[in-house]
Amino acid sequence: MSDFQLDVLKKLGELGEIKSTLKTFSDKDSQEVLSALNSLKAHSKLNYTKHDTILYELSAEGTDILNNGSHEMKLLKLVQEVGNLKISDVNAKLGKDGKLGQARAFKNGWIKKNENNELEVNDKIKGENEVKDTTQIELQTVVDGKADTLDKNTVNDLKKRKLITPKKLTDFEVVKGEQFSLEIKKLETDITSDMIVSGNYKDLEFKPYNFNSQGLEVQSGALHPLSKVREEFRQIFFSMGFTEMPTNQYVETGFWNFDALYVPQQHPARDLQDTFYIKDPKTADLPEDKTYLENIKAVHEGGKFDTIGYRYPWKQEESQKLVLRTHTTAISAAMLHKLAKDPKPTRLFSIDRVFRNEAVDATHLAEFHQVEGVLADYNITLGDLIKFMEEFFAKMGVTGLKFKPTYNPYTEPSMEIFSWHEGLGKWVEIGNSGMFRPEMLEPMGLPRGLRVLGWGLSLERPTMIKYKVQNIRELLGHKVSLDFIESNPAARLDEDLYD
Repeated sequence: MSDFQLDVLKKLGELGEIKSTLKTFSDKDSQEVLSALNSLKAHSKLNYTKHDTILYELSAEGTDILNNGSHEMKLLKLVQEVGNLKISDVNAKLGKDGKLGQARAFKNGWIKKNENNELEVNDKIKGENEVKDTTQIELQTVVDGKADTLDKNTVNDLKKRKLITPKKLTDFEVVKGEQFSLEIKKLETDITSDMIVSGNYKDLEFKPYNFNSQGLEVQSGALHPLSKVREEFRQIFFSMGFTEMPTNQYVETGFWNFDALYVPQQHPARDLQDTFYIKDPKTADLPEDKTYLENIKAVHEGGKFDTIGYRYPWKQEESQKLVLRTHTTAISAAMLHKLAKDPKPTRLFSIDRVFRNEAVDATHLAEFHQVEGVLADYNITLGDLIKFMEEFFAKMGVTGLKFKPTYNPYTEPSMEIFSWHEGLGKWVEIGNSGMFRPEMLEPMGLPRGLRVLGWGLSLERPTMIKYKVQNIRELLGHKVSLDFIESNPAARLDEDLYD
């Protein structure tokens, strides 16, 4: 027990109760008093009630006004002495006081301007012997500790003018507790095996259990928000009969990333400013299916399968260059090539990382996650794609879609998918979709009647919306806060996803 705690108990025993610790222990800080009271209360020596009071202290300017009068009163006295006073002379004679006092003197109706644009005493106070300095009187009221008698607007005005500053005083009213005494016995916290063996636990006092206290936080791992949203997407795909594609190959040849998708070799997407190329090794082998390679070359150069192609000399060495995949559609192309061996209706999906050589900002990174779905079936149409998109996004709570025609090298027709964003008050793009072109499918050996729908969206965008993240760098990368990962609950893709 500290000396101050003992003083509190002695004073409480002497008085029976302490009405005000501010008066009884005026030399002690309120935090020191609170600490002592809490410690004694924990031992049931006392109970207390806390009372907070707001008092006001005068600033340096307020003190000057209290002693020498307000700025407006100084201006009024000057006008009374001089008579008519030119405004240009006010600052010269009063300095800062003159400038500060004009507005309030006009507001109080003490002075006015005459036809010569000079200041003169207002007619209504010319006959008064003494004009009361209201600001000085108000400040005196504050000094006397009677600020509560002033109008609330008056107090706010004095604070706004920085003439007074609030100060909170904390006082405590103290009464005796159930176990009041001038001594504090040591209370045991845990019972030990030695106490049980010796039996002395019967003579000891133990601290009562505090069932309201929080236990220690369990140290455990936490799923990243992207992982949570990704798993929710996976479950949606699984519920619709999709199979997940293997996506653990980040490095692809230009063949699967571009050529197999009917992207011409001179397309801007293949430039260094858009795609990351591997320095070593620079190239890799192409598929062993020679017929497929010949079909790809033919469909690019001069056209095949009822198409005219791009009509340029296709170079095999360009296809052999290694890149960090720019989309997971490279995986989809390889899976569709395998499907050509046994063509049948198929539903595939993938969710994994892709890479683009882009400048990093609040909404773009050089890498992100792509959510992609592929649906193959006989004689399906654009209407089936629209219907499926509505069903797919409805499972995420997104309804009322709009579709806008767009261009993609490997899908035709192609559509951008839009949803109404309540927060932004406008339609926002949430995905891209289309039907894979015959120039992409038929070279693989797929029958003409087997058509393939494809669509995709990023994983980051719905995650940012769901977790209210404004900067993508706070979601992915070295700037991610571990507290953000640990404190966020699992996400559900429901109706508030795009709110």
